[in-house]
Amino acid sequence: MDTIKAIKTRRSIRKYSDDDIPIEKLRQIIECGMYAPSAGNEQPWHFILIQDKNQLRNIPEVHEHARMIPDASAGILVCIDSSLEKHKDMGVQDCSAATQNMLLAIHDLGYAGCWLGVYPREKRMIGLKTLFNIPDGIIPFSLVAVGVPDEEKNPVNRMREERIHHEQW
Repeated sequence: MDTIKAIKTRRSIRKYSDDDIPIEKLRQIIECGMYAPSAGNEQPWHFILIQDKNQLRNIPEVHEHARMIPDASAGILVCIDSSLEKHKDMGVQDCSAATQNMLLAIHDLGYAGCWLGVYPREKRMIGLKTLFNIPDGIIPFSLVAVGVPDEEKNPVNRMREERIHHEQW
């Protein structure tokens, strides 16, 4: 799939079949996250790959919008390692780029994904830190549900000419 087509056709999918995704594909998805740009090329991220169904079932208890994740093949928790930030507070942008790269890789591989926001919601961050035994200095940033799609969504036109300003507002 070409890049522009992937960007325009990727959708958040929340219904998954019972099929598993091979570990090699999940690792490939995480690797794509690691190819994201980052401030000062510091790559201040860590990824927790979650495949255990018991762990996936626990996530909605600490993240109210993650009801679909127990049905997913896996979850990927993207975390900011503040000790690796060369430029303070840029980890949010860096991990956003990593998350988007993974969503595009998921789509390109024919799977389905959904970005579940974590940061800066304190309750979600604390709950996930506790659930996954995350050490101090590591900030849960986003959670990506990954699965074999059990629904299809048509692309939508999101182009808004009125939001393009030339030279000045």
